[in-house]
Amino acid sequence: EVQLVESGGGLVQPGGSLTLSCAASGFTFSKYAMSWVRQAPGKGPEWVSAINGDGTSTTYADSVRGRFTISRDNAKNTRYLQMNSLRPKATAEYYCAKGGWRQVAAERGRGTQVTVSS
Repeated sequence: EVQLVESGGGLVQPGGSLTLSCAASGFTFSKYAMSWVRQAPGKGPEWVSAINGDGTSTTYADSVRGRFTISRDNAKNTRYLQMNSLRPKATAEYYCAKGGWRQVAAERGRGTQVTVSS
C-alpha cells in the first residue's frame, strides 16, 4: 500500500520560509518521479513542483520558480520542498504525490497546511 505522509506545515509571516517533508513507503521510491501539489481554499489543485527518480532533474510552476526548491533523499524515502519568500497567496494545503511531472497526480498524501499571514 502506497503511503505518503507530509509534515512541516504551519503559520509563517510573509517573506518567511518553511520546509515541507514527505515520507513515502509501499513502493520503490527511487523509481518514481515525485511531486508537490497545493490546493487553496475554494480552488482546485495546483501542481507546484516535481523531481525525477534519482534527483537529477527538477521542474517548477512559474508561480514558485526561484523561491521553492524540491529535493529528495532516496536513502530515507523522503522528499522535501523548501519554500522561501513566501507570499499570502501560497496559503494552501500542500500534498506530496507519487508521479506528477508537470501535472496533478492522483495519488497523494493527506496534506499539510501552510498559512502565510501577518
